[in-house]
Amino acid sequence: LKLQFLYLIVRLHISKHTMVFHYTLASNPDILCYMGKDKYENEDLIAFGWPEDVWFHVDKHSSAHVYVRLPVGQTIDDLDEAVIEECCQLTKGNSIEGCKLSSVRVVFTPWANLKKTATMEAGQVSFHNNKKVQHRMINKNTKILNPLEKTKVWKDVDFKAEKDARDAEEAHKNKMAMLEQREKDKQEAEERKKSNDIKNYVGFMDSAGMTSNQGGVDLDDFM
Repeated sequence: LKLQFLYLIVRLHISKHTMVFHYTLASNPDILCYMGKDKYENEDLIAFGWPEDVWFHVDKHSSAHVYVRLPVGQTIDDLDEAVIEECCQLTKGNSIEGCKLSSVRVVFTPWANLKKTATMEAGQVSFHNNKKVQHRMINKNTKILNPLEKTKVWKDVDFKAEKDARDAEEAHKNKMAMLEQREKDKQEAEERKKSNDIKNYVGFMDSAGMTSNQGGVDLDDFM
């Protein structure tokens, strides 16, 4: 296991590109669905996933690691049933054992919930929090799986570079949002100060009798 783990570490540092299969979901063609070629390719997917990724796998059987990448700001709770069904069918169909069974249980969870330790074999994962894992019982549906398999495209992807670029962009957006909020807070503080200054000035004028004729001269004294 130690030698295997060292091999995986070296591979992550030397091999920049990962061959993955991309699919177009009929239920939502705009979101990315992808799958590792083998258990070693899956290591890159585990290491360099995005917070928006949702991971699918056949429970208790070996299978492909299928991912769907949601738009920024969306979570696993935003997945509609049609997308879940397609991803589950793809996962079942790419399980050597699962594809032969009439039905299997497919589990799915956010990428961030995947747990990888040094003692695990290539492609093996566990979960940080089992409560964040959802599942569906899936019966094979060729009307969904066959058209989906026809959309498969094999792509050479530098997952680390994509993750670094995504993180850099997110850090820039967060920095700009922080600067905008700081400027907004500054302007609001200046407005509050101006408002308080006006109130204090009017209060001072009132207390000085500048807006009242109390104690003034009676004009009848001059007649």
